[in-house]
Amino acid sequence: MPFSDFHGNAATVRRLREMLARNRFPHAVILSGPEGAGKYTLAQMTAKAMNCLEAPIETESGLPDFCGHCSNCTRISEADDLETRIAEAIEARESLKETDKKETRILIQTHPEVMVVPPDPPQLLIKIGQVRRVIESIYYKPVEARRRVYIFTASAFMKEAANSLLKVLEEPPESASLFLLTQNPGELLPTIRSRCIHFVLSPLTTEEIAADLSRAHKEWPPKQRELVARLSNGALGKARNFRLAEYHVARKDALTLLKTALDTRDHSELFRTTDTYRGGAEGKDKTEDLIRCLYGLLEDMMLLQNGAAGLVRNTDLTQELTQMSKLVSLDWIEQAAYRLKQVESGMRRNLLRSLSLDAMVGYMEEADAAAGR
Repeated sequence: MPFSDFHGNAATVRRLREMLARNRFPHAVILSGPEGAGKYTLAQMTAKAMNCLEAPIETESGLPDFCGHCSNCTRISEADDLETRIAEAIEARESLKETDKKETRILIQTHPEVMVVPPDPPQLLIKIGQVRRVIESIYYKPVEARRRVYIFTASAFMKEAANSLLKVLEEPPESASLFLLTQNPGELLPTIRSRCIHFVLSPLTTEEIAADLSRAHKEWPPKQRELVARLSNGALGKARNFRLAEYHVARKDALTLLKTALDTRDHSELFRTTDTYRGGAEGKDKTEDLIRCLYGLLEDMMLLQNGAAGLVRNTDLTQELTQMSKLVSLDWIEQAAYRLKQVESGMRRNLLRSLSLDAMVGYMEEADAAAGR
């Protein structure tokens, strides 16, 4: 998978490759962009290009690339499937004694000179123990590569971890580079941001994503590819891995909640629906999917109210959402979004999810009644 396989953000990719060509790659780079924009993929590609044993690879542009099959490229590539590697690391930690679990942090290292630092569960924060592991090796010259690479896959740092990382950036190593990947650069300390070069990965257009899906998922009907392209919010990675069947289930439940809020006569289907969102990790994931769908439907209703049908994402529901949007005011939609935020807050406090959803619908009904409909 050479750089030419990275879709979109050509200017950013070119600048990274130009810095590699000049052999003056910065000690710290921030890659920001929405989930699925390709931040991790691009960081991994750059790590391979830095350390490919076949370099320099000849390209039409004359810029550095990587072969993808030398021992360095293949070992680094073993971490491309980050979700699987993290699951394996968590499983390995769970098999340890209780005393050892507390001291073991999640780190992914399929090559001795390249370390991936994901947020450590269950809090999903970058912790001081992970940064200390980075510091243990970052100032040593690499043995099996030209440059050490450290990829932090999130920007949610514990305070002590962020301060320790800042000290590294204040005294950067000569033969190592760090990548900080984030959806929101504002989560990083200003003093960290000021010591990094920042690249923003912009969302792709719906047309660009649909064109990619026509190659990656030829078995999908055109309308399905267009729907996924719209729902992915410009993130190619999200589009390629979109679980459409699960989305349809969550969206069906979201419609049930909205329709119940607009018609107070029968709550039986509502109670049957919310009863499936009770406890456990599965219930938490289901509720998060449901909330995302509710936000999306409310946004589409708002767009339809304002005559922006061309921006609607759930295009297969345009007619139904148009009818629903005629029954409510903009204030009602804003109140519904506010109540959704309260449900999210309740989830963080471990409140019963089904009751939170029922209460949310109740508040929306009250707002509907207050509007005099």
